[in-house]
Amino acid sequence: SSNEHKLNFKKSKEACLSYIQDALLQKQWKRAAEFLTCYVESLEKDYSRNTLVHQRIGTEILRHHSQSSMKEFNCFMEQMKSLGVKKYLKVCLEHVFHLLCNGQIDEAYQNLSLAESWRFGEQTAIQDKEMKLIQAYRGLLDYYSWSKQKNILLEHGKCFLDLAVEQEMHGYFRKAAVNLKEIIKIPGVWDIFVKCYVDVRACFTD
Repeated sequence: SSNEHKLNFKKSKEACLSYIQDALLQKQWKRAAEFLTCYVESLEKDYSRNTLVHQRIGTEILRHHSQSSMKEFNCFMEQMKSLGVKKYLKVCLEHVFHLLCNGQIDEAYQNLSLAESWRFGEQTAIQDKEMKLIQAYRGLLDYYSWSKQKNILLEHGKCFLDLAVEQEMHGYFRKAAVNLKEIIKIPGVWDIFVKCYVDVRACFTD
């Protein structure tokens, strides 16, 4: 029967999760990865899933597995994004943090841009805050690009500046200023965003 099938599915899923947790406790990353592969496949048929929990388990395994690569990690994160629409933006943020920690600035920026253009139904209050964070981090990377070019110009002097570089710098400045200004309107501790926003505004005033 349908109920019996659901019950068996739930039991097998819980057993698989238990095996994963046991492997994690014993730091058996290869064994945990094998169980995780089966577990993720079962999630595609399960609409009551908690994507964030599964994503964090997978991230922990991939961080410690001796044969894991950034390519595998990126594939796993994309899979997690497709499994949980409601948690899509949060998973995107965690993916971006991991990319940044591994020095993959361009890839992080690309993921932020894709996340910013994502839409699915009516946006919840939590998703609205997550979207503002995504925009803020994109603004932070725009600030990083603007600051890097500004430092190059300071080293070489104004004679190095041409119209194309000036336009590119202004583009970075404009995008950084807009996105950073939005995040600091929200109550919270945004020290790094405030510092960057003050810096771009001060240079524009100068």
